[in-house]
Amino acid sequence: MKKEIIIELEQIFKVLGNKQRLTILELLRERSYSVSEIINILNMEQSAVSHQLKVLREAQLVQTTRKGREILYCLSDSHILILLDNALKHVSHAFQHKNI
Repeated sequence: MKKEIIIELEQIFKVLGNKQRLTILELLRERSYSVSEIINILNMEQSAVSHQLKVLREAQLVQTTRKGREILYCLSDSHILILLDNALKHVSHAFQHKNI
């Protein structure tokens, strides 16, 4: 694997290594949400949500669309869903083997 690709992968996994960001990504797999909706659903401070969305946007894991005066956040593409699904499968598998 090329060094540049390894560096990019490292950055993505660093971004994914945060509980708040993972929670936001899990929410966004359902549909697009505004910042205020995310704040209300996850019971987080506005500054924390905005910061985490900025990090996710910079990592190209989420994107925005405008709906009137609102900005909606959604997952960038299906690759994010596949990555999250595979991580969940891995965790489930690991838990099953721990409990044997």
